[in-house]
Amino acid sequence: MIDFQQPSAVRDAIFSATPDNTESLAIALFRFQYENNQVYNRYCTSIHTVVEQVDSLYKIPFLPIQFFKSQKVVCNSFTPEMVFESSGTTGSVNSKHAVKSLSLYEESFQKTFQQFYGQAEDYCIIGLLPSYLERKNSSLVYMVDDLIKKSKHPDSGFYLYDFEKLHQTLLHNEARQQRTILIGVSYALLDFSEQFPMQLQHTIVMETGGMKGRAKEISKQALHQQLKNNLGTPVIHSEYGMTELLSQAYSSKDGIFNCPPWMKILLRAADDPFDILQIEQEPMTGAVNIIDLANVYSCSFIATDDMGNLYPNGSFEILGRLENADIRGCGLMVL
Repeated sequence: MIDFQQPSAVRDAIFSATPDNTESLAIALFRFQYENNQVYNRYCTSIHTVVEQVDSLYKIPFLPIQFFKSQKVVCNSFTPEMVFESSGTTGSVNSKHAVKSLSLYEESFQKTFQQFYGQAEDYCIIGLLPSYLERKNSSLVYMVDDLIKKSKHPDSGFYLYDFEKLHQTLLHNEARQQRTILIGVSYALLDFSEQFPMQLQHTIVMETGGMKGRAKEISKQALHQQLKNNLGTPVIHSEYGMTELLSQAYSSKDGIFNCPPWMKILLRAADDPFDILQIEQEPMTGAVNIIDLANVYSCSFIATDDMGNLYPNGSFEILGRLENADIRGCGLMVL
């Protein structure tokens, strides 16, 4: 039995997750959050969840992500070390995620980065995230800033709108065959690549999404093709994360994402939030639910607004947003 009030026990359990014990960990965490998270408890109660009958991943209730816009989704009461806030268009209500332990978030994204890319110090890490840097409390900026510091490369850093400096840095790194990761919001990468086309052989180009409200919307496939054409790189990598989570997934090709062991994707029917689709031998399409075991002191079971494909090996791709972003089921509870 895991004592979720003990940080060391939590870390040992979460970051040693395997396919064989993910389900038992998730069920134990569901019970902890049902008992200690008032918002999640009331949501589960409103949809008539029988706790004793939750004995598989497919029976765990997923909290609609919109609750992070209006409620403090936390377990018990604590003073957060950080409150991450989502981006949004003018006049929109942003999500807020009160984080009890930044070290838990750091361990999650550091271990995930190591799993997919190795050690940060092996790279020059460049952040092109102007819209995120213009607002406070971005979980993405926090993560990239930490990776930049850990890289210890003199040219690692945020480059804002200084495309000329970025261009010269990339040319310098390419000439020295310096392994580099250029991680940026989609519209900024696209603007840069159009103004400074080049041939990158030693640089990983990684987009984090983010076209809405800043440029004409284009498909992910079209974005990647333009970036590949302009920057001369055969593939575009992607990062998938969100304010409400403490874990991320990465794609190294074709927009197909893979999760760390403590993060898992399930799908639900787009027209029924309570119909969790059972994984088959063929790819499935549905609305995306996320299990993030690292999100211990908030909610680990999130029903997102994204549509996606899920493959039998657990990898997934994002197809776009639900037509109606207000997930059915939210109206069942008035807080």
